[in-house]
Formats: sequence, C-alpha cells, structure tokens
Amino acid sequence: MNKKIEGIILAGGTGSRLYPLTRVTNKHLLPVYNKLMIFYPLETLKTLGIKDICIVSGGEHIADFIRLLGSGSEFGVKFTYKVQDEPKGIAHALLQAEGLVKNDEKVVAVLGDNIFEKVEAPSEAFSDNNAYIYIKEVEDPERFGVVRFNKKNEIIGITEKPKEPPSKFAVTGMYIYPNDVFGFIKTLKPSQRGELEITDVNNWYLKQGRLKAITIDGFWSDAGTFESLLNATLFAAKNKA
Repeated sequence: MNKKIEGIILAGGTGSRLYPLTRVTNKHLLPVYNKLMIFYPLETLKTLGIKDICIVSGGEHIADFIRLLGSGSEFGVKFTYKVQDEPKGIAHALLQAEGLVKNDEKVVAVLGDNIFEKVEAPSEAFSDNNAYIYIKEVEDPERFGVVRFNKKNEIIGITEKPKEPPSKFAVTGMYIYPNDVFGFIKTLKPSQRGELEITDVNNWYLKQGRLKAITIDGFWSDAGTFESLLNATLFAAKNKA
C-alpha cells in the first residue's frame, strides 16, 4: 500500500444482548477463548498491513481501552482513540474518525465483535474510489444486513434485518470506504431504531455503481449474542487462535 490507510475498530454500543456480562464492562473486553474480543479485529487489520488504527468507543469505557492497548507500540501499530458520546449506530461511530482520513485516503472499518478466520482484499481496494463490503452465506441472515441479487447474481440492494431475507448472504462487519463516506454520513437521518445505519451508507455507494463485494471464505461470526459468542469461542479454541 502506497497510501496511508486508516483502520478503525468500532467498539462502542451498550452490549445489551450480552447483559449482564456487560453490566460493568464493554462487550469488546470480554474473553473469546484465550484473548479479549478486541484483539481479533486488531489482528484482522494487521493482516491487511494496516498500522494506523483508531479505536472508537463510548466515554465510559474509552479509558479501559487506553489502559489495555496503550500507544500501540507493543502490537506494532499506532493507536488513536475517539469517543462516541451516544450509541447512535455504526455509521455514527465511523464518523468520529473523520479527521484522521485525508481526502485521497481510504478507511477500513471493522466491528469490534467480528471474528474472521481469513480476510483478504484486492490491492485496488486501497487506492480506487469504490467502497467494499465483505459478505458471507449464513443460516440466520435476518440478524444482519442482507444482500439482494438479480438473476445475473449482481447486488441490487441491501436490506437491514429483514423478516423475510432475500438471500442467505449477510453483510459482515467489515468495510472499506473512500474519504467521501464521512460527508454522506452527515446527511443521514436516524432510522426507526434511532441510529445512523451503515446499510444506508452501503446502498448509497451501490446506487452510484461504486460498491464491490468480497465473499468471505472460512469462519466468520460476530460475538454479540450468547450463542454467537459461544460459537466464536469454540472456533477460537479449536484453532488455538
């Protein structure tokens, strides 16, 4: 990569689906087998060669991340920390890192509870003007943003948590965006959930013909529910992650 790429780990939210485990700590500081959850997305970004990483979390927990991770020198990276004052969604969390990304640079954002076995990206993903999403076929797509395909197997839409999913392909919690993502997020209005939805961001790029999809090979799971946390832990234990 010739240009600097900013990595962002989105580690905010209330962790309500894991209550009471999250009563006194941030979800991303819970253990997944022998590591704290936050270390998995950190390793994912490092695998892509990303060394500048911003951690975004709520004000009540940001000091815990600073105490755990420090400057980043221990991990061979450089950390920056940003506070998301209110849990207003993934897109809102991403917006907190706006000032770290220059006009000609791109950003790789990953949700702090997402665990990937293997992630790759084409070299052009770090230099072109397109956005990239990572998709995976799952058995419970209704929990996620779900991709809709046409007869040519081209993506024609993404629906957030549909009751009747149009496919089994979920949008995972990892995204690559050009700098103009921040300007668009500022135009978003909150959804019925009171959040700025990342699905709206992805559909905006899709309408412009600037959205590319990368299909995930191997294991992927979030760890945001008791069941998915257990699945992620069993995978990590089996693979001695």
